[in-house]
Amino acid sequence: MSRVLLVDDDVELCEMLSEYLQPEGFKVDSVNDGEAGAKKAIAGDYDIVVLDVMLPLLSGIEVLRAIRMNSRVPVLMLSARQDDVDRIVGLEMGADDYLPKPCNPRELVARVRAILRRTHADSADTQRNKNSLESVHAGALIITPASRQAVYKDKTLSLTSTEYNLLEALMKNAGKVVAKEYLSETVLGRRLTLYDRSIEMHISKLRRKIDPDNLDLPIKTIRGAGYQLIIESVG
Repeated sequence: MSRVLLVDDDVELCEMLSEYLQPEGFKVDSVNDGEAGAKKAIAGDYDIVVLDVMLPLLSGIEVLRAIRMNSRVPVLMLSARQDDVDRIVGLEMGADDYLPKPCNPRELVARVRAILRRTHADSADTQRNKNSLESVHAGALIITPASRQAVYKDKTLSLTSTEYNLLEALMKNAGKVVAKEYLSETVLGRRLTLYDRSIEMHISKLRRKIDPDNLDLPIKTIRGAGYQLIIESVG
């Protein structure tokens, strides 16, 4: 049974979501302020954290920052605000996905399941490859599936699970144009919708981690089509 931590100051919403999630096979805990949420997320053995942006004591963004300093637990962000700022900041800081409020409980369950499927698949892949030292090379980029480690020009990259999966998908198709629709379904586990810019946000963060001084390489945007990993010459 997957364990979910809800962090939201709306007590009634937490109760409603708990009542919806539990029959779906989830064990749910909830807290109603950011300080308690950060402590439980870091100390608790949770499979996923559902985190609201607007919280007392610590904001959701501050909670996310604290989590990412200590844990790679998947985080689904919620926000009632209509602008893109919270979503962009959350994704750039390592959130795995974002859902606007008010949200349909069925969609919340679907998003949680999609994130957990990716997480469990990652764990299964690591287990299958644990005795393998084989790495995948694309120019100056190297990934090692056994450890889910990425290196660029001898620099080890600190990637979230989503960022690593995105890079791996691009590297497996190095030199080819990869559609955003494919990346959304493969990496985020959902179909791309008209105004969904999650892939763009993850690509932007990934580029800055790879080479902040040259954002056009090695991941090139192909307007109207998708992204292409350019194989740079080494040496």
